[in-house]
Amino acid sequence: MRLDTKPVPVQVGTVLHDRYRIKHIIGHGGMGCIYLAEDLRLEGRRCAVKEVEYDRALPSDMLKEARDQFEREAIVLARLDHPNLPKVSDFFSIKDRDYLVMDYVAGKDLRQLMLEARQQDSFLAEKDVLNWASQLADALRYLHSQEHPILHRDIKPSNLKLTPNGLVKLVDFGLVKLLAPGEVTITILQGQGTALYTPLEQYGGDSGHTDARSDIYAFGATLYHLLTNEPPLNVRDRFLNPGTLPKIRDLNPAVSVRTERAINWALQLHPEDRPKDVDAFINALFVADAPITRPYRSEQSIPDTLQKPEKILIALAGSLVLVSFLLTLIKNF
Repeated sequence: MRLDTKPVPVQVGTVLHDRYRIKHIIGHGGMGCIYLAEDLRLEGRRCAVKEVEYDRALPSDMLKEARDQFEREAIVLARLDHPNLPKVSDFFSIKDRDYLVMDYVAGKDLRQLMLEARQQDSFLAEKDVLNWASQLADALRYLHSQEHPILHRDIKPSNLKLTPNGLVKLVDFGLVKLLAPGEVTITILQGQGTALYTPLEQYGGDSGHTDARSDIYAFGATLYHLLTNEPPLNVRDRFLNPGTLPKIRDLNPAVSVRTERAINWALQLHPEDRPKDVDAFINALFVADAPITRPYRSEQSIPDTLQKPEKILIALAGSLVLVSFLLTLIKNF
């Protein structure tokens, strides 16, 4: 459990690691801030510095494990090279905090663009959203296909930036997770992601099993929000109140049936009911229709081949109870 006290931000003008001068805060969360910084060794270069402050209540052995994990994963992230991902260029530690340095991505995030459309009482064009989806898919395909697949775990409109030249970049590696064969590892930053876009299995923390389909859920939730101007219901509310997720085309009739069906597929509560990988999801968005799905797996009808044996068993059980009851009455008389 984290302490209630929030991390104290680094002051503007502070030089970290004898190289990065802090300009101002561009983001913040429970584990620290993200700063815009000036690289003093490369004149004119701006970078984003992600700060990680750990739970002060952690036992020393767990704290060491978390910091060692940060270093291992930072090394992996620094090796990544993809046009739709910011380049991680450095990492370092100062006292009880770790820092990850990556390219600063200029431009508006997709949440801002969606809010601007909403203020004008309109929607983002489906063709634009699908173009961004294709770029995001390229980034996720790259991450998921690493030797040890990498999950982002916090895909959402505000973590997708549109650069001035039209390139979408998936920023903020805050909850990134490496999947080692046959095991679940801890994350760089302990957390669950943003509730509106987080799949049910991710609420299990590190004891829960997450894989590529967890990112696909967040991918679908992000597209839902961008196309409807309304955030999807979080999975806990959907679990408690089946069938309450509004249909995309009820909110925005201009969205195609194919797109709606593909996103519904990605938003299935159970991982096994979602597309198995990014390619399957993209194929459903652009090529072949997704299977017809329901908001909840429990709402899906049971095939007749399963219903008949179950009815027979129930009838037999009822008959046995009745016979037992009659025999009891006979004995008492």
